[in-house]
Amino acid sequence: MLFHVKKNTGPFYPFLLFMGTAVLVLFLSRLGLSLWQFDRVSAANGWVPVLLQGLRVDVATIIMMIGVIALFSILLSGPGLVGRVWNKAAQAWLSFALMLLVFMELATPPFIIEYGFRPNRLFVEFLSYPKEVVSMLSRGHRTEIVICLAGLCVSFWAGWRLFGNAFQGITYPGRGWRMAMALLILAPGFLGARSSLGHRPLNPAMVAFADDALVNSLPLNSFYAVVHGINQMNDEADSSKIYGHMAKEDIIRSIRKETGLPESAFTNPDFPTLHHQPATYRGKPKNLVIILEESLGARYVGTLGGLPLTPNLDALAKKGWLFERLYATGTRSVRGIEAIISGFTPTPALSVVKLGKSQHDFFTLADSLRRKGYFCEFIYGGESHFDNMRSFFLGNGFHQVIEQKDYENPEFVASWGVSDEDLLNRTHQELLKHHSQGQPFFTLVFSSTNHDPFDFPEGRIELFEEPMQTRNNAAKYADYAIGRFFEQAEKAPYWKDTVFLVVADHDSRVTGADLVPVSHFRIPGVIVGDGISHKRDSRLVSQIDLPTTLLSLMGVDNENPMLGRDMTRQ
Repeated sequence: MLFHVKKNTGPFYPFLLFMGTAVLVLFLSRLGLSLWQFDRVSAANGWVPVLLQGLRVDVATIIMMIGVIALFSILLSGPGLVGRVWNKAAQAWLSFALMLLVFMELATPPFIIEYGFRPNRLFVEFLSYPKEVVSMLSRGHRTEIVICLAGLCVSFWAGWRLFGNAFQGITYPGRGWRMAMALLILAPGFLGARSSLGHRPLNPAMVAFADDALVNSLPLNSFYAVVHGINQMNDEADSSKIYGHMAKEDIIRSIRKETGLPESAFTNPDFPTLHHQPATYRGKPKNLVIILEESLGARYVGTLGGLPLTPNLDALAKKGWLFERLYATGTRSVRGIEAIISGFTPTPALSVVKLGKSQHDFFTLADSLRRKGYFCEFIYGGESHFDNMRSFFLGNGFHQVIEQKDYENPEFVASWGVSDEDLLNRTHQELLKHHSQGQPFFTLVFSSTNHDPFDFPEGRIELFEEPMQTRNNAAKYADYAIGRFFEQAEKAPYWKDTVFLVVADHDSRVTGADLVPVSHFRIPGVIVGDGISHKRDSRLVSQIDLPTTLLSLMGVDNENPMLGRDMTRQ
């Protein structure tokens, strides 16, 4: 039967063989993923749409991968020199394409475990930082690396053999028949790749049917999902188009109302959210230290009903101002940074930490405090080029960035940088220096230990679980480092003049069956310092409310465009 198909389809046969092979590979992968997530697929009544819509996406993906090559192959392949060279090139491309599909499917289960859905734009964004990614994978994901590398080699070798045989013994039609075949294939190929008769081509929204993000990602294949994510990144300049339309006056009025400020506070029509914010604390202006904790969601914090991993943070909560219902603005560190440093709301575009036009003259706490004589610094344990942090900070008010290369003889270096102990010991030394010089300061500290592959020094904590390198153990170590820092800080001369905020950038990962799993946006936030009264605040609070509140507690009157509420006045 295959002989007759090969004879009748001529130079198109290898591409039909590729399509059949790829459809089978993607179907088996999708079936395996669905069986793995059996309960969630069943709860969404998703078996039929996942498998049928998955076939639709796979066919469209395959045609996009090989359609143009197949068209040219019909015209160029043949027994002559040009035809033989073309056949080898087509054989190589088909083998490479099969390898790509297999690799992406093999990479899918660990990605789902970490992020809760198929690979998407995050898969590409992290590749911008190869050193950190290679270090993370080599330390914490060796088994996955071996499986993926084996899959790459085996799939390319198998593809080369399979498609090499397919190009042997082909019956080549005459030139007229070739042109007719090309024309006959062109229209169905275009429609197949587009997979829609509507005004929009296939996209993930067309195959989404559930309120579970993971289940909605299963009809896709991971190669398609990543390519679509890349296209989204390229289209972000026009991301505002996804919103509905309102008159600008109505938008401005609504936003101003949400700040809780009177209309009279907004005095500059050229900058609609710029307003004067008087501080509630009227003493000598204080210093500010923000400790931004990597991936420390509320589910890891005992005092917030989470796992018993944070005795030191729990102790701070009994001394200071704890926000019980504080929510992150996103799921990436750059979202936490833009919210806490700039009071900026998230958008469908990249974070302002990465956008080109926000690299200079963009409002930050550092920019505001620098104008009032504060020395502003960012202290990080890793390499500050990650997520474009160094450029954003130095362009928007920070005097100094301390990163991994600036630590002399750190006690422990992990995949993402020095340990949290090294980080906070260096922070303590910097604060002592500023105080001794009589220099008011704003210091932003960003931890990195609580990040895959969860490296931290041995012998510091009683492990919560085995093995050592787990998220829960890393969270417990991060808390240990916080405790050690505050033991020093409370005895230091800078304590009485400084407001401290310990807050997470986001939860570890936002997973779950809900379309928006709100509980996984809940994070800890504690403000402590001399004169900060103890209270457990049950009001609903966003990260964007924190910078305005901190300025008020510091006693710094200022003008700013931030949209968050001053919680001292609410």
